[in-house]
Amino acid sequence: MKRRSFLAGASAIAGGLAIPSAAVSAGSAAYPESVVPQPLKQGDTIAITCPAGFINFEDIQPAVRIMERWGFKIRLGNTVGKRDFSFGGTDAERARDMQILMDDPSVKAIMCARGGYGVSRILDQLSFTRMKEKPKWIIGFSDITALHVHIARMAPTVSIHSKMCNSFPDDWETAEPIVQETILSIKQAITGTKMKYQASPDDHNRTGVGDGILIGGNLSIINHLMGTASEINTNGRILFLEETGEYLYSLDRMFVNLRRSGKLAKLAGLIIGGFKIKPDDPGEEFGRTLYDIVREKTEGYTYPVCFNFPVGHQKNNVALKCGARHLLTVRTDAVELVEK
Repeated sequence: MKRRSFLAGASAIAGGLAIPSAAVSAGSAAYPESVVPQPLKQGDTIAITCPAGFINFEDIQPAVRIMERWGFKIRLGNTVGKRDFSFGGTDAERARDMQILMDDPSVKAIMCARGGYGVSRILDQLSFTRMKEKPKWIIGFSDITALHVHIARMAPTVSIHSKMCNSFPDDWETAEPIVQETILSIKQAITGTKMKYQASPDDHNRTGVGDGILIGGNLSIINHLMGTASEINTNGRILFLEETGEYLYSLDRMFVNLRRSGKLAKLAGLIIGGFKIKPDDPGEEFGRTLYDIVREKTEGYTYPVCFNFPVGHQKNNVALKCGARHLLTVRTDAVELVEK
């Protein structure tokens, strides 16, 4: 990721992008926007829970210290420090902890401690009745994609795709600027800042303008949810994707599935974030790049496509508001994503 990609909410962007006249308008009437939780204020409570992989008390302390410095109270869920092999407690324990925190009106945001695997195992045990009555911020990425996509279906609420506790630096003062910026983007998102981002241009981008609800996350998880009650709805939306640790042929297979299922047909825009790709095994070369795969699977469509956006399993992983309306502008010299 080039250093030019940065969070515009953290430092103002000089100038601005002119909007081409042929802007794509999403079918927002057919797909109403999600409810936006109340912005957090000083003294509000953020809870930490482990709906996927386990984490110990020591590893969440940097996140606790930083969020307390922001002025928030921190409540630790019952699954922090618990372990059932790779999981943060049993399925029943993780579901119960998430349910308690979702139902508690004193909790204004829930940060998932880490990803890993396990969220989809508990989705059907969760009730979103109280969540609909008292919307709150759900924060996380990677395996937490399952929760973002499920919430979009069951209790349409804007949620935060961002770094989690295991990505907070031990020493804030010596952390790299990009790490500080991306962590601060979480605070900005949950306190009501209208988010605005720029990414470096890429020769493989497809120019244009897309207007729609932002949705997406981890490519494997999105494919994993296909055919279930949590299946992602992409019609008229800006879809962002990221992935880590997959072979090119596996990425191609998942993009084939997105195309065959119609998930790429009616997008307002496509954002390709960070993709950490496993090298091909000797003698088993796939012969196509990620650029080739995306270009092939979006052939015949006209919406804008951008690559190397600052989201994914990398240092430059900004907080994105899933479920909020955004405007994506892709030009040959600049890329901009603006919350509307």
